[in-house]
Amino acid sequence: MPALRVLSYLAPSIPEELFRVLAETIEAATRMTVELAFETRVSGPSPEDDPFAGHRADLAFVCAPSYPALKEVGSPVALLPVAPVFDDPRAEGRPVYYSDVVVRPDRAASRFEELAGAVWSYNDRRSRSGWLNMLARLAEIGHTGSPEEFFAALIPAGSHLRSLELVADGVADVAAIDSNTLQLVRRREPEKAARLRVLESWGPMPIQPVLAGTALSEPLRDRIAGALLRLGVDPAARERIAEFGLRGFAPVEEATYASMASALPRAVRMV
Repeated sequence: MPALRVLSYLAPSIPEELFRVLAETIEAATRMTVELAFETRVSGPSPEDDPFAGHRADLAFVCAPSYPALKEVGSPVALLPVAPVFDDPRAEGRPVYYSDVVVRPDRAASRFEELAGAVWSYNDRRSRSGWLNMLARLAEIGHTGSPEEFFAALIPAGSHLRSLELVADGVADVAAIDSNTLQLVRRREPEKAARLRVLESWGPMPIQPVLAGTALSEPLRDRIAGALLRLGVDPAARERIAEFGLRGFAPVEEATYASMASALPRAVRMV
């Protein structure tokens, strides 16, 4: 039987070790060999680099905007009907997350509007939490120009983790970070977290989805989804994923992601 090719676009901001646990879970449920790979240059595929049309992946963990973009061009992709739930009190057990806008504690700013002329660091331009939400927030405050006209400089860091380092070290002034990445840094690197302050939080947003190639049969997709749902129920499995701030998986619907591209400017709010 051919191997299942699983591709994650979310590491290292979400640790590779978590995806190895998920790969083991899928392997046990399907009795198929799972080949796990990582794409670390961007947080999600574009229609020009479709891993499903290119037969490079059967399953993929991606940043949410990739899904409607792929669907729009007829990619052979389907939404796996489950998504992660992380241990963030704001999520209230839902498959959602936030963009946490971080600055250094001594930064003299209390709201986004006061960041004009700052140096912005971002993970990549396909990221909702790190880039697209910033564009929407600029529009919300009435900025009609490009981000280059609002900020003094834009630094493409390549990951949320690197953006956090740049802000903590004073190389950049501000970044919008996947809230679950920030939660892990607070847990694992409290000294670094102490050099950061959350200025604003934007959300909630639908959590990053799990996508499947339509070449996988629907029963196989259902078996994989069921195995991921059981992670939060089995005590031993729950203990393994808790290390990464993951509580389990919850059902999600197609409409949650299908309308996201057009709803983006309205999806960002202060919390």
